[in-house]
Amino acid sequence: MKVLFVCTANICRSPTAEGVFRKLVANSPLADSVDIDSAGTHDYHVGAPPDPRAVEHAGKRGYDLQHLRARQISPADFEQFDFVLAMDDANIDYLRAICPTRLAEKIELLLDYGGPDDQREVPDPYQGRLRDFERALDLIEAACSGLKAYLLDIHQMHATSPKDGTEP
Repeated sequence: MKVLFVCTANICRSPTAEGVFRKLVANSPLADSVDIDSAGTHDYHVGAPPDPRAVEHAGKRGYDLQHLRARQISPADFEQFDFVLAMDDANIDYLRAICPTRLAEKIELLLDYGGPDDQREVPDPYQGRLRDFERALDLIEAACSGLKAYLLDIHQMHATSPKDGTEP
């Protein structure tokens, strides 16, 4: 399984989600079966490291974002990734505009996997205050925990399925 996290510039929310999810699956049955990446819908910061505020707040919780570099999503990503998880509705709109129609079901909001029931989007903390980075991280952790549980269920189903294709 391949998971791609997407935000606007790939320097705050999506690299944070990548770092959080990498740590969550590192010592789980998913460790060797999930590829994780992040990208931005726009090319504002291609090649740049994550925002220092995102790195700092993630680091306080044990997530390493230091090695990540921003990149822009490409049409090939829709072929390569099984899950394309956007942070907000603006990201969803952009992704749907560039995605081949046959692959559009791969596009979802990250918070569809967890978080407060009244929260659909991970707000962009870039123009905000430090507490906005903490709030984004809280939401990302909740959603990534839910995503991990979902993928573990899929992994278990595949692990227990008979090799001949019949129902267990």
